[in-house]
Amino acid sequence: MIASLLVANRGEIACRVFRTCHELGIRTVAVFSDADAGARHARVADSAVRLPGSSPAETYLRGELIVKAAVAAGADAVHPGYGFLSENADFARAVLDAGLVWVGPSPEAIEAMASKTRAKELMAAAGVPLPAPLDPDAVTEKDLPVLVKASAGGGGRGMRVVRELVHLKDELAAASAEAASAFGDGTVFVEPYVEHARHVEVQIVADGHGTVWALGTRDCSLQRRHQKVIEEAPAPGLAHETEQRLLSAATAAARTISYTGVGTVEFLVSADPAGEERGGERGGERVHFLEMNTRLQVEHPVTEAVFGTDLVALQLRVAEGGTLDGDPPAPSGHAVEARLYAEDPAQDWAPQTGTLHRLAVPGVRLDTGYGDGDTIGVHYDAMIAKAVAHAPTRAEAIRRLAGALERATVHGPVTNRDLLVRSLRHEEFTTGRMNTAFYAHHLADLTEAAPDPYAPLAAALADAHGRSRFGGWRNLPSQPQSRRYLVAGEEHEVHYRHTRRGPAADGVHVVEAGADLVVLDIAGVRRKFAVSRYGDRVHVNDTTLTALPRFPAPEPDHAPGSLLAPMPGTVVRVAEGLGEGTEVRSGQPLIWLEAMKMEHKITSPTTGTLTTLHATPGQQVEVGTLLAVVEPL
Repeated sequence: MIASLLVANRGEIACRVFRTCHELGIRTVAVFSDADAGARHARVADSAVRLPGSSPAETYLRGELIVKAAVAAGADAVHPGYGFLSENADFARAVLDAGLVWVGPSPEAIEAMASKTRAKELMAAAGVPLPAPLDPDAVTEKDLPVLVKASAGGGGRGMRVVRELVHLKDELAAASAEAASAFGDGTVFVEPYVEHARHVEVQIVADGHGTVWALGTRDCSLQRRHQKVIEEAPAPGLAHETEQRLLSAATAAARTISYTGVGTVEFLVSADPAGEERGGERGGERVHFLEMNTRLQVEHPVTEAVFGTDLVALQLRVAEGGTLDGDPPAPSGHAVEARLYAEDPAQDWAPQTGTLHRLAVPGVRLDTGYGDGDTIGVHYDAMIAKAVAHAPTRAEAIRRLAGALERATVHGPVTNRDLLVRSLRHEEFTTGRMNTAFYAHHLADLTEAAPDPYAPLAAALADAHGRSRFGGWRNLPSQPQSRRYLVAGEEHEVHYRHTRRGPAADGVHVVEAGADLVVLDIAGVRRKFAVSRYGDRVHVNDTTLTALPRFPAPEPDHAPGSLLAPMPGTVVRVAEGLGEGTEVRSGQPLIWLEAMKMEHKITSPTTGTLTTLHATPGQQVEVGTLLAVVEPL
C-alpha cells in the first residue's frame, strides 16, 4: 500500500492528484521551483521540496533531483502527472531503481509509444488503421497539405501544417528545433494532414492481471495551435460501427504493449462519403491512429464524470498491484470541459501574465492550480483552470457549462473566457458538427469585441462613490464629472453629475451606486453591475476596463518598422544569418519567443533592411521590449 506519494509536477495536475491522495489517506509531497515557491500545489501538499531554479530545464525536467526529493521526503511512490517527465522511460526507471513505486505504465510500454514513428509501426502490426508516412524529400504538390510532427513529446510542440511546398524545408527545421528544445529529441516526421477531421480519443485503464477497460470516447476537436480547448465525453454523433472500431483499436493498442495503468489512444475521424473499404476505413467515417499517451490526460475529468469513477484512484490501485473489475462501470449522461487559459485569442493567442486576483466558477467542477492572489508567470503553461459540467444530455451539459463560465468571476490577466462561452454556444458546436478547423474558420467572429456599453458608466459611478470623503454621495449639486476608460482597445469617456437625489446620468436612471455594486434602470429594465478594482484595472461584470489618467503620459517614441516583444518571454532563436544590414521581406519570420510553453514567431512588418538587432537567444524580455528595427525600402 502506498503511504506517501510525491507528484513530479506542478499546478493543476499536482493539486488534482493530491485531492485523491488526501481522500485515500495518502500523505503528499510536492516539488516546486523558485518561480513556484508560493504556488498552490506547494501549499496544499503535506510537505514540499524545493528544486533550485525557475525554468523547466532546471527543475521539473531534472529527474535526478525529483528522485532525490522523493527519497529525502520519505515518499514511497511517484506520480508523474502530465507533461514534463510523464512519458520519460528513463525517469520511470530511475524511480523504480530507487526502490519507489512508479504510478504509471512500465518503462518498456512508455518507450514503445514514446517515439511516434515506432508507435505507428507497432499499431500497423496490430491492425490499427493509420495514415501512411511520407518521405520529406519526396513530398510533392499533390501530397499537400502535410503535417510535420515531432517524434517525441506532445502538446502541439514541434508540429507544423505545411500547405505550400516552398515552406516545407523551413518548417521541418523549425519543428525540429522546437522539439529538441522541448523534449531533447529533434526527430520529426511527415504525414498527410487530414482536413476537417475530428479528434477522437479512447480512455484506457489496464491492470497487471490482463484486464483492459476502454472507458468510452472523448471528442477534443476544438483546438488552438494543436492544443485542446474544449473536450467532451462521449464523442457526439459517431456511427455505432465507428465507435466500436475505436474501442477495439484502443484495446488492441494497449494489449500489444502489455500496458498497465491509465492511458489514452488518440485518433482522427473524418468523413468518408463514398463509404469505400480502405484498410480500416469503411462505412461513413475514416479512422486513423494518431498516438498513444502513456499518462493521465488533461481532459480526464469528463470521463470521470460520465463513468462515475476516479481515474487517479484507479492509477494508484493498479500501481499497488490491485485488480480491476471484470467489466467497467456503466456510463451515464454527458460531460463537457473547457480550459480557461491566460491568453488573448484575438492577439494570436498571446499568453498573458500577472496577478489572478479572483477566480470563481459557480455550479461546476473546477480543477485549478491557482488561488486568489496567485501570480501567473511566464515559465509554465497558460492554463489557469478546467471547468467541467455533467448533465443527463449533451445539450444540458453545454448549457450548464456556458452559463457557469458566463457568470464566472475571473479578475486578473486577459483570458479566453469569452471565447469559451461563444464556442459552447456556436451552432456548429451545439449540433456536433465541429472539427479541428473550428477556430481557423470562426476565430474572427468568436473574438469580436462586444463590451457592455454601460460598463464604463458603472465603473465611473462606483469609482466616484469610493472616492467620496464620507463613503457616499455629496448632498449638494456639483459640476458635471467625467471619467475615461480603455475598453477592448477603444477609449470611452463617460459623464455624470451629483445631485441632491444622488448621481445622475443622461438617459439612465441610477437606482443604486456603491463602491462594489451599481444598479441602473435602462429603458425600464434594472441591471446590476458588480464592480471590482485592482489598481487601474476595473472589472464590471464580465467586461474589463483600464482607467485612463486625466493627463496621459507620452508614448515612447519608436522608429517605424520597430519589432516590439508582444509578450514577456524568452528569445529562443533568431533567423539563420540574420544581422544588421540583412535584407528582409514583409512577413518573414525573424525572431522566435517562447512563453508559457508556446513558441511565437515575430515577423518583419515590412520589406526592407534590418538596421538594428537587439534580440539574442536566451534573452529574457518584457512586453514592449525593442527586439529589432526594419527600415522600409
